[in-house]
Amino acid sequence: MTLKLKTANPKTILVELFENDKKIDALSKNQGIRSQVLLPLINQILKKHEKKLVDVTSIEVDTGPGSFTGTRVGVAIANALGFALNIPVNGKKGKIALPKYAKSKFDK
Repeated sequence: MTLKLKTANPKTILVELFENDKKIDALSKNQGIRSQVLLPLINQILKKHEKKLVDVTSIEVDTGPGSFTGTRVGVAIANALGFALNIPVNGKKGKIALPKYAKSKFDK
């Protein structure tokens, strides 16, 4: 089972649970301090599916672009859990969203 943590977005924290590369569930929170919200969200999604942390076999964490503090919190928690559970932790780049008004050197 894979746990995906997305904390780089400055407004939303997202925790997703995957089994055999298929998304089982996702929980998000739009408020609160990331360091105080992320672990309870992880606990909540695992309890909802009657799973425990020891059932997690890998963790993926969003490495940005986005909020520096949010990314730092996500990476720190992912690394701590990976170390404690002796499981792999992988960083994944999030989707890059450019504002509609952003100009490119290729615009004419």
